[in-house]
Parts: sequence; C-alpha cells; structure tokens
Amino acid sequence: MLNTKKILSSFKKSVAGIVTNLPVIIGVILLLGLFKSFINIKKVALYFSGDLLKDTFIGSFLGSIFAGNPSNSYIIGEELLKNDISLFAITAFIMAWVTVGIVQLPAESSFFGIKFALIRNLFAFISSIIISILIVLTIGYIS
Repeated sequence: MLNTKKILSSFKKSVAGIVTNLPVIIGVILLLGLFKSFINIKKVALYFSGDLLKDTFIGSFLGSIFAGNPSNSYIIGEELLKNDISLFAITAFIMAWVTVGIVQLPAESSFFGIKFALIRNLFAFISSIIISILIVLTIGYIS
C-alpha cells in the first residue's frame, strides 16, 4: 500500500536538496569543463618515469585529478599506451579517473558529508592502485 503523502513529502525534500546544491553542482560541471580543455596527453605522459609501482601511483593520482566519464579515459589511455606508458599506470589512471573525484569533492561532500566523501575517495584511490595491479597481472597470466 503506497502512502502518497510520504512519497510526495520525500519528493519535495529531494527537489529542495537538489535546488540547494545546484550552485555547487554547476561549479563542479564548470571545473570539469576547464580541466578537460587543459588536458594535454603529451604533457601527462611526461609525469611517468618507467618505474612500475611509481607509475601506478602516479596514474592513480593523475586520474584522481583529471576525473571524467569513462569514454574519455579510454581515449586518454590509448594515447598513453602509444607513448609507451605501462599498462599498470594506464589501468590505475582509468580506475581512478572513474572512481576518485577530487574535482567533484565539494559536491559530494555537500550531499553526503565531508567525512564520507573523504573516506570514499581515499578508499577508491587505494583500490584503484591495488585493482589495477591485479588486473594487469591477471591479463598477463591469461595471454
């Protein structure tokens, strides 16, 4: 049995929350647009040293900063691969690009609280390093 009063009340609260956070959301969208317009693949490739563990960390770090949608990360990953960047670093970059959101942190913390947002991003960052290593090792065993 649906309680229409509760549904309507929940809907009104949701709309009010979105309206309250709209300035933050718009700011994040604008920041993402700025970051995407300034990303240069050749310059990103210069940050990698050739050390697998260090490059994996750097890949996760850069992916955390240059957050975006997955389709863009695949294109950037392909360009990094063409520049002889390790698969460990590229996989970590893609994982962090999609899961860690430094740019979106203000919006996320306004919705879920700063503690949750920081813990989630830290966990996602660490996971992106570990999972990328496991993925590349698994691919190595398969092929």
